[in-house]
Formats: sequence, C-alpha cells, structure tokens
Amino acid sequence: MDFSEINRRGLTLIGCGRMGGAMLTGWLANGIRPEAVTVIDPGAKPDWAERGIRLNQSPPDNPAVLVLAVKPQMMQEVLSDLSAGPETLVLSVAAGVKLAAYSGALPGVAIIRAMPNTPAAIGQGITAIIGSDAATEAQMALAENLLSVVGNVVRLTDEGQMDAVTALSGSGPAYVFHMIEALTAAGIAEGLPKALSLQLARATVAGAGALAMNDDTAPSELREAVTSPGGTTAAGLEQLMDAENGLPPLMRRTVAAAARRSQELGA
Repeated sequence: MDFSEINRRGLTLIGCGRMGGAMLTGWLANGIRPEAVTVIDPGAKPDWAERGIRLNQSPPDNPAVLVLAVKPQMMQEVLSDLSAGPETLVLSVAAGVKLAAYSGALPGVAIIRAMPNTPAAIGQGITAIIGSDAATEAQMALAENLLSVVGNVVRLTDEGQMDAVTALSGSGPAYVFHMIEALTAAGIAEGLPKALSLQLARATVAGAGALAMNDDTAPSELREAVTSPGGTTAAGLEQLMDAENGLPPLMRRTVAAAARRSQELGA
C-alpha cells in the first residue's frame, strides 16, 4: 500500500473509540507514520501520544484524508465546526448520516461514506463504501486501501443500499453474539455446565463462520452436508427453519427494523 501522500500531507482522525482505534492500529502497521496522524478525541487513550501520534493538537489545514469516526448523534456538532481543504478526502464511518449532509457542510469536497463492522478490531471486518459525485476513482481506491487494513471492502452502486448494509453487516455482529448467548443458554438448559456450554457455542459459531468463508460451497449445501435424514440436526432444523416461527422470518424482521432505524438516523 502506498500511503506516501498521507505521510506527506497528514491524516486527521476525529474520534478514536473502538472503530477509530482499530483503523488507526491497522494504518500504523501498514506504513502510515505516527507523526503524520492527528487524533482529535478528548477521550482518546494517552498511549497514542506515546506512540508518536499528534493527540488533540491543531490538525493540518489541508490533510490528505480527514476521517470522521464519531457517533451519528454527534455528527451535526462536528460538522458545524469542521473545515477541509479542497484536496482533502473526507471519509466517514458514522451510521445513517447521508452524503448530502457532508456535502452541505463541506461543499465541493470529496466525501466517502463507509460502514465497517466491529470484527475490524481483529482485522476480520467488512466495510461497504459509497462516494459523492466529487470523489474520484483515485480517492475511492485510497479509501479502499485505508479500510482494507481492517478487513474486506465492497463498493455500493447506490447510497440507498447503505441502510440495508448497516442493518445486515454493520449491526450483524450483535445478532451473532446474541446467537452465541442463546446457544449457550440452550446448552445449559439441556444440562451442560455454563462454562462448557459457552466454550462449545463460541467455537461452533466461529468454526462454522470460518468454514463458510473459506469454502466456496453455498451455505445451503454446507447445511445439508451436516444434516442426515431423520437425525439430530434435522430435528433441530425443523424448529429453526419453520416458515412462520423460525429463524428466516425472525431475521427478516430484525434486519428490517435495523434498516428503518438507519433511515431515521439519516433523516
């Protein structure tokens, strides 16, 4: 990855919580020099400064990239005080806030909106991006490079897809964590010790996910390969795949509710 322009002109990161910190860790490990980064976040860990980051200092006037990693509820306040040079790429990872809101506050500036997810903290995330009309192909490629340090990156063809992405992959890790909770509780109900049930649930979800990622076989075929006619898996799936009360209608309601909330945040 060539981050020479960032090392020359600088990168400003506003907000350095879990997601901002994960990205920053990846950038430093992939060639962005600490002294090229300015972090603006009163709550940021002091050890960033110990690593050479410019912490809560005046940012450069025209950085190569300005990254907004604050909660969507804070974005209006941030945008009211924000300025960016004409050559600065603005990259936002805030849920729900639309490109028009950024372009209205920063007219003529290239904006790229991104939706990563929390597995980015271990380099296993997936991020969807969409750019404003002012964003060039080179800037889109730069955003891909910046975000690829925390996982896979996909481009959207329409900003309207972002609410569904937010509901599916942005919020999705929480659904999976809750599934681990539910599997653990079910194991306990069948007589397993809590610690053992949790260990089995975690390993099962992690292993199945890794297999799905590393095998080109369709998930339906992977499921069928585990399912013997009349066996234990078939008995369990009969409950889980019920058309009215099983997982498919529940997931449809779950993702639809999250997508509606994403739309509300961007209204």
